[in-house]
Amino acid sequence: MDAILAALVALMALAAAMAAVLSTLSKAAIFALLAIAPCVYRYRKRIYVIIKTLPRDLKFLWRYANGIIRSKRWGRQNATVAELFTRRALKHPDAPCFIVVDDRTWTFRQMAEKSNQVARVMQDHVGLTRGDVVCVFMPNCGEYVWTWLGMAKVGAVSALINSNLRHKPLLHCIQVAKAKAIVFSDSLAEAIAEVRDQLPPELKLFQLYGTCAPGVIDFGAEMDKHPPEYPIISEKPQYKDTLLYIYTSGTTGMPKAAVLPNSKYLLVMVATVHMLGLRSSDRLYNPLPLYHTAGGLVGTGAALVDGIPSVIRAKFSVSNYWNDCIKYQCTVAQYIGEMCRYLLAQPARACDAQHRVRIMVGNGMRPAIWQQMVDRFKVPQINEIYGATEGNANIINVDNKVGAVGFLPKLIPESLHPIALVRADEQGALVRGRDGFCIRCQPNEPGMFIGLIAQGNASREYYGYVDRSDSNKKLVRDVFCKGDAAFVSGDILVADELGYLYFRDRTGDTYKWKGENVATAEVEDALIAAVERRDCVVYGVSIPQTEGRAGMAAIADPARTLQLPELARRLDHALPAYARPLFLRLMDDIEITGTFKLKKLQYQKEGFDPDVIKDPLYFRSGADFVPITSQLFNDICNGKVKL
Repeated sequence: MDAILAALVALMALAAAMAAVLSTLSKAAIFALLAIAPCVYRYRKRIYVIIKTLPRDLKFLWRYANGIIRSKRWGRQNATVAELFTRRALKHPDAPCFIVVDDRTWTFRQMAEKSNQVARVMQDHVGLTRGDVVCVFMPNCGEYVWTWLGMAKVGAVSALINSNLRHKPLLHCIQVAKAKAIVFSDSLAEAIAEVRDQLPPELKLFQLYGTCAPGVIDFGAEMDKHPPEYPIISEKPQYKDTLLYIYTSGTTGMPKAAVLPNSKYLLVMVATVHMLGLRSSDRLYNPLPLYHTAGGLVGTGAALVDGIPSVIRAKFSVSNYWNDCIKYQCTVAQYIGEMCRYLLAQPARACDAQHRVRIMVGNGMRPAIWQQMVDRFKVPQINEIYGATEGNANIINVDNKVGAVGFLPKLIPESLHPIALVRADEQGALVRGRDGFCIRCQPNEPGMFIGLIAQGNASREYYGYVDRSDSNKKLVRDVFCKGDAAFVSGDILVADELGYLYFRDRTGDTYKWKGENVATAEVEDALIAAVERRDCVVYGVSIPQTEGRAGMAAIADPARTLQLPELARRLDHALPAYARPLFLRLMDDIEITGTFKLKKLQYQKEGFDPDVIKDPLYFRSGADFVPITSQLFNDICNGKVKL
């Protein structure tokens, strides 16, 4: 009864207030209010959403506009990464550009001089000119950057090869690039020696540091013979010229070379600086591989173009992550999801919050550990990024929304958005309506993430892969109207009512493990050779509290004659560590569908629980595979077993 009386009093007070307001208005104003009231009521939900998201959207649009203005100016100037770096180096020659952990600091002057010598050596020995390709095969170091920067000064393309690759995948990456030369460090000389007899005889081999094998050119010694002045070029590199090839794993097996022009590198660079709100006083910590987009673009662009120094670590170290940030006074730190889990698994230390890091930026942080990272390490801003190296659809979380990988601005009509979520079936095929066009997803409805293509617009252009047939496989046409086209990411995302986007799953035959995209076809090729052509299928399985999916292989072995220690040895020889299956399932036969497709999705859903699956299951432990018991299964799921 008291509640009802209180409600009546509140209503009476509201009515009195409205009467007081209306008494001050003219008849025309009152009429106008009454006229728009039904419209306001009808669209009240949309109005609420716009008001609620207005600060986020205005912040994004302001930063986006500033970045696009710079990008368009560089386009009008026909500027390149090498040219913009040179301008910075001339203004601030002694400022630090890259700081290598436990090694040395490279100033802009040193980066400029070394890259000039690289260019001159390549002109002298290879006759390198605009459009030619050179493979770069090195671990993380300052030399890595000034090597590809030197190629860029003559307009050549650097193919950045994953330093973990060996044998067939390594050979494939060199061959697909159609390179004239390869530059590698002494630590990777053995890997090159293993495939040397299969390399084209005209391919020039350059080794940096160490004693060179016969026929291999000492890169450092040749550089010393040349002056550190800017190379003389006959044809100026262009804004739209290809700068890098960055290899990504796809569903066809071997790594694919994604095309990255100067324009896209600079777009990523301005997005990094403006969307993160970076300052000239910042210092970025980069323990990620320089052959990937996150480490090689996000981790280098701000340094080369805007002079924001980058601290490079040769390899991620969970025990030294925060120590490095403290020692080198870093204010921005990069991550991938797995790193965050490893950091949280470390025993709590006093230095956990003694750093100056104000921003962490990366991709793959699980919502379940997001708040734990904030609470424990006291990082005020976390910016999750989502995108594909070869694609045109990249998004970012600008306002610390836990778990979100980006958002769709509600201030802008969805028809103007360059990205969209559309309905797709379980296999990832896009679902079309009766009119033949794709169907946009409703809030909270999972869908395929796509990027609409607009050639001539740097932020929406699609460059794809070196192999045009691979590029076309990622395209879909007649999306929302006749003649339009979009890049299909292969990932399922979901948007809530406020437009925040959340990652759900990855379709197709690629899964992510240890921060690397693993192509199941590549693993299957190695596995088939190792198991003497038995039927097999590879897929990724989810593990609780673990980022990505771990590799699992189902193998037809009805007689149970497979020698598991020998299989482990062969897989170690053929595959990088992140691509080796952690789990095995030995079956009497591999099932196929009526259309002769492997039932990969079914196996993936069944996982590796020995209480559910009656086939023998094994887990990779050391140099062998051991049977999975109920106890071992629980220990893996509870995080007691190191993966």
